[in-house]
Amino acid sequence: MPFVRIDLSKKHPDGVAKQVGDIIFQAMREHINVPEDDKFQVITRHDTNELVIPKSYLGIEYSESIIFIQVTLNEGRTTEMKKRFYKAINEGLVAKLELRPQDIVINLVEVNKENWSFGNGEMQYAPKD
Repeated sequence: MPFVRIDLSKKHPDGVAKQVGDIIFQAMREHINVPEDDKFQVITRHDTNELVIPKSYLGIEYSESIIFIQVTLNEGRTTEMKKRFYKAINEGLVAKLELRPQDIVINLVEVNKENWSFGNGEMQYAPKD
């Protein structure tokens, strides 16, 4: 169960946030084996002054149109899967929303399966006693 957080500026037009979420989910389905009904996302739009970024980092120049994507997911995907996932998100956002590829920052947080509860105060992924 990936849990996706998307943070972007309110400067982006209405509807962009949902499209970003849809593009991310499509990449998750195609590249990191996420089931069809496993879409959990929190999308937050911010005033420009609430997104603190450097002018550049690692030779990449950023703009106020930056989008932060953080995906918490079960550990176990290969480096190659993650590379394809990053590339698919970036290419999809650039092609469909005309975003700058430099303004798409992605962070994966990998956790053990027992770190999830999907409700009822239960640990659904835990081994059955």
